[in-house]
Amino acid sequence: MTLHANLAVVFLAGLATALATGLGALPFFFFEEIGDRWNVVLWGFASGIMLSASVFGLLVEGLAEGTPLELLVGVASGVVLVVVAHDVLLNVDVDPRQYEEADFRKLLLILGVLTVHSFPEGVAVGVSFADLNLGTGPALLGFTVPVLAIFMTVAISIHNVPEGTAIAIPLRAMDVPEPRMVWWAVFSSLPQPVGAVIAFAFVRLAREFLPYGFGFAAGAMIYLVLSEFVPEALSTGAGLPRGGRPELVGGLVAGVLLMVPLLFV
Repeated sequence: MTLHANLAVVFLAGLATALATGLGALPFFFFEEIGDRWNVVLWGFASGIMLSASVFGLLVEGLAEGTPLELLVGVASGVVLVVVAHDVLLNVDVDPRQYEEADFRKLLLILGVLTVHSFPEGVAVGVSFADLNLGTGPALLGFTVPVLAIFMTVAISIHNVPEGTAIAIPLRAMDVPEPRMVWWAVFSSLPQPVGAVIAFAFVRLAREFLPYGFGFAAGAMIYLVLSEFVPEALSTGAGLPRGGRPELVGGLVAGVLLMVPLLFV
């Protein structure tokens, strides 16, 4: 297969993860709102998925490809990216409630912020496809797809659903029509297929950087879980009994249990 064909496959995988974000807005077609208890469970579920994908998928594969030091450098780089992203988000007054009134210039700004925020997830997808048509794995449409690539694509797609719900909640408060809520949810993850293609092309052309790539994606996603997902869940569940911690832990365990079996496919 040509590089262009491989890039197309990786782009479609990244696009699938972005489209999955729109699923988070679908419940609002049937319900007026989603309770805090379920929101906490969803954030915990997403956190469990991302942690299992990062540890059992990316970090394990990274150790198989390189040295612990190379992996550690990649992890540190991923954490630095997310820290910088946090600084950007804190200093730019942009949130989903502004989407409906945004002009073209503001949309560009929003896209830039979201790129910094969701880019690591796209990188994780792209890096996981590094052995596309090079090693063993299931055959799909004439391509030999690494099991890790399937694992990461499924993991990030499922993880994106609660993010879509979080984006849709303030839009519901503004009486935004449901189809537009789905669009803005998908829009928030559009940087992911771009990041997937860039990461895949980089590690494919510079194979020696693959361990760093695995570490980078794992570090960024683990830090995202610890710095954003878990605090968001605890904030949402503040009014629940025991601060929503049982729901958070239950979601975490469910997310891990869902993803671990895929490692043995």
